[in-house]
Amino acid sequence: MILAEKIVQERKKNGWTQEELAELMDVSRQSVSKWESAQSIPDIEKVIHLSELFNVTTDYLFKDELESVDYIEAGELQAARKVTLAEAQEFLTLKEKSAKWIALGVFLCILSPVGLIFLGSLNRQDPTFLAVNMVSVAGFLWMLLLVLPAVALFIYSRSKTSPYLYLNEEVFETEYGVNGMVKSRQKNYRGRYTWHIILSTTLILLSIAPLFLSFFTENTFYKGLAICLLLIMVAFSTSLFVINGIRWESMLKLLQEGDYSKKVKERTPISSEIAAIFWLLLIAIYLGYSFWTGNWQYSWIIWPVGSIFYGIIVAVINLLRTRAKEKL
Repeated sequence: MILAEKIVQERKKNGWTQEELAELMDVSRQSVSKWESAQSIPDIEKVIHLSELFNVTTDYLFKDELESVDYIEAGELQAARKVTLAEAQEFLTLKEKSAKWIALGVFLCILSPVGLIFLGSLNRQDPTFLAVNMVSVAGFLWMLLLVLPAVALFIYSRSKTSPYLYLNEEVFETEYGVNGMVKSRQKNYRGRYTWHIILSTTLILLSIAPLFLSFFTENTFYKGLAICLLLIMVAFSTSLFVINGIRWESMLKLLQEGDYSKKVKERTPISSEIAAIFWLLLIAIYLGYSFWTGNWQYSWIIWPVGSIFYGIIVAVINLLRTRAKEKL
């Protein structure tokens, strides 16, 4: 059933004449007549207005293959946010930029202990190189020089994308053309997405090589250097993961697919709060343990272990919510 036939059907269901529908739509009777005879097609705003008047979804009106009427609850469409094509394009552009900012911030955070590890290794190799307290001060300054701009990048990227935070958890409507544009971008990006995943995974696996080779030497400098190389490789691979993940997820958010589908949004309304608390706690544990013990060359292991635990926590919470929902 085409749009013209659906307009005729819904108008008659409501008992309106063409003149009455034209008055409600603020158009001429001739315009309604042309819509119903398929001589012209109403623009996007008019179709949205028609869906509100008929109390049906825009998908039902737009998609010819949908024969059965898809009604909505009274007021539901008016309450839902509508994402325009311009807003969707602006969101994707902002996410592409913020992905680079966040990736750089993550890169700097992972590299933050490298200065202390490298200087500490040099000091163990040659105790006359620097006093122990000077090594600690220099390493701490290095860390501040990297962590502070990283935090600034996180805050800045958050402020730029904050108007679109509702896409994470709220169910919304998209205007005609949005899904097509996003799917086209997703198709064009899929090849690069796959290639970056392969490259990132390969770097992660290869990052163990310097640490493995350091087991064959007793030289403390080389052992420290191996840890520095490991962190550098992890920083590069993690940054690629971040850029890749953010860009891909931004498209999933607009399409409301995967972890951002309508069903998931209804099931996990506080996932962002859980994530914020968990990662802030992990940062506190990492910094607290590292400063307390001085074992910066080993404390990096907190991050991969923490990531595994985060996945377990999210899976358990989702399972518990699903069971609770089934009981209701």
